[in-house]
Amino acid sequence: MESPFKADVLKGKVALLTGGGSGIGFEISTEFGKHGASIAIMGRRKNVVDEAVSALKSAGIPAVGFEGDVRRQEDAERVVEATVKHFGKLDILVNAAAGNFLVSAEDLSPNGFKTVMDIDSVGTFTMCHEALKYLKKGGPGRNSSTGGFILNISATLHYTASWYQIHVSAAKAAVDALTRNLALEWGTDYDIRVNGIAPGPIGETTGLSKLMPQEINNTATDHLPLYNVGEKWDIAMAAVYLASNAGKYINGTTMIIDGGLWLSKPRQLPKEAVKQVSRTVEKRSRAAPAGVPTSKL
Repeated sequence: MESPFKADVLKGKVALLTGGGSGIGFEISTEFGKHGASIAIMGRRKNVVDEAVSALKSAGIPAVGFEGDVRRQEDAERVVEATVKHFGKLDILVNAAAGNFLVSAEDLSPNGFKTVMDIDSVGTFTMCHEALKYLKKGGPGRNSSTGGFILNISATLHYTASWYQIHVSAAKAAVDALTRNLALEWGTDYDIRVNGIAPGPIGETTGLSKLMPQEINNTATDHLPLYNVGEKWDIAMAAVYLASNAGKYINGTTMIIDGGLWLSKPRQLPKEAVKQVSRTVEKRSRAAPAGVPTSKL
């Protein structure tokens, strides 16, 4: 699909993306690059990072990749420093690295719970912490008095509750809290905007295929208000908007992009059945003696 934004809306920006070599992260990397940004990708799998960088360069996007694990502070520091050394500055940090798998709470080991927390929440904070000195206004390599931008990829699982996702729900709840608190502190002190995106089910992603088996996926759209799964492009366009000047007054917000799924529940009755029930109740109400509750009829 054609972007609604001008091709130079992120011109001159340097963006570092964890988990930027695949899935939603790579789509954001690509769209940021198409809109003028230079891209640095950090990931644990060197082959994935290398392939992503090659694809970006083939599209004419300045790109570099670094192998690293967000759970290791020394990796985070090294990659941030290497990004600035390569491009001269850092304007945007996107925390898209994540871990997930389906498991019931009783079968989830404490180590499994900790692993997801370490990647999603601790890793997000670690990257923010190491990038701070370059993102804050007046920081090394910055050419203006304004600060940079941080985007944290979250989820909607914890807004209610989700089956077999207690580890990720806890981790993403922490990410949302981190987003709000850093937006308050670093927005006030350093003019850094910090926002999040909470995607719903997105087609052609590992998350959808791994967490929603095909037999469930086939009927999942019955419960989506917009009756379709989202596209990676939808998330990337929101990221471009938030990172651009169009979003310059948005801070501390996690944008939900799921077609309204988190608001929805399966229909208990077809629409026509609801009309029939309503007419029946209305008739009973009209026939009820004064002062007698319809629930008693």
